[in-house]
Amino acid sequence: MEDRTPPRGTVTQRAIEQIKALITEGRLQPGERLPTERDLAVQLGLSRSSMREAVRALTVLGILEARHGSGIYVTQLRAGDLLETFGAVADLSRGAQLVELLEVRRVLESAATALAAARIDEAQLAEVTRHLRAMEESQDPDEVLAHDLAFHRAIVAASGNASMAAILEGLSSETFRARVWRGYEQEGAFERTRREHARIHSALVARDPEAARAAAAAHVGEVEEWLRSQQGSRPQD
Repeated sequence: MEDRTPPRGTVTQRAIEQIKALITEGRLQPGERLPTERDLAVQLGLSRSSMREAVRALTVLGILEARHGSGIYVTQLRAGDLLETFGAVADLSRGAQLVELLEVRRVLESAATALAAARIDEAQLAEVTRHLRAMEESQDPDEVLAHDLAFHRAIVAASGNASMAAILEGLSSETFRARVWRGYEQEGAFERTRREHARIHSALVARDPEAARAAAAAHVGEVEEWLRSQQGSRPQD
């Protein structure tokens, strides 16, 4: 007799989609506790093992969270929580895929910087300025890297778009940035990248979105070109 039992992965995927449907339809709200595993399995017509696997997968994705001794809850569904696992993409990417990610970052970061130029307040601008000055004054590559990361994060935060900020955080691998800074140090390119940061800062001070967009795109574009040159000399990267 032919075995008509559906593949386990298919059943688990169906469980995942059904739980997500409960959330998107508003039957489970952010922060709300799920029914017990047994009750939810009965409600959705699924086995408890499939339900358990679905809950585990949705927890990894940041949609659900397990609270010890309390149960399983829907998270607040913030963009940063849902996109947290995206941070591994840039760290693990190599070669042409990493160039593609930089192209995405160039588009999004230039848009975020343009938004920041229109929305940034004085306190946020002061933070951006502080990190710029620290980059200009330091000769320590590790310290410069730390302020470079903080400089860009402060700008993206000032855009006021949490979803864009979460995506860009995933595209801003600290490991990759450290590699870029080491390369720039060897090439004597610190001054060039400092000028690029200064242009971004000037556009923010001027509250000029288009100048900010262009300056950010040029800055990330320089990193793209550097990476392509590295690929030419190091095919294994």
